[in-house]
Amino acid sequence: QVHVVESGGGLVQAGGSLRLSCAASGGFVSLNYMGWYRQAPGKQRELVADITRGGITNYADSVKGRFTISRDNAKNVAYLQMNSLKPEDTAVYSCNVRTTMAPPYYADYWGQGTQVTVSS
Repeated sequence: QVHVVESGGGLVQAGGSLRLSCAASGGFVSLNYMGWYRQAPGKQRELVADITRGGITNYADSVKGRFTISRDNAKNVAYLQMNSLKPEDTAVYSCNVRTTMAPPYYADYWGQGTQVTVSS
């Protein structure tokens, strides 16, 4: 069973910073893709940023230059450093991971999400 746990959310004023963490554990052979998504009330879930095992990153236009995704492959952890936060960044942030499982096959898992609230 693969577990994905996010942490680091909270309440911050506009212009502030937060760092989210996503930790994956369980019986996977390797951890491939890791991505951060967010969903605000009344809106669809959207991709914020993702990163491959080799470190190739991708960002939503709305967060480019403000957010940075990184990962520690030895610890199976991904981070999302969020700077210059805006009220429109308020959402539940969730982590998605794509794993290689034995014998082999791919499987996706989601964490429970962490709330980020940015006050104006």
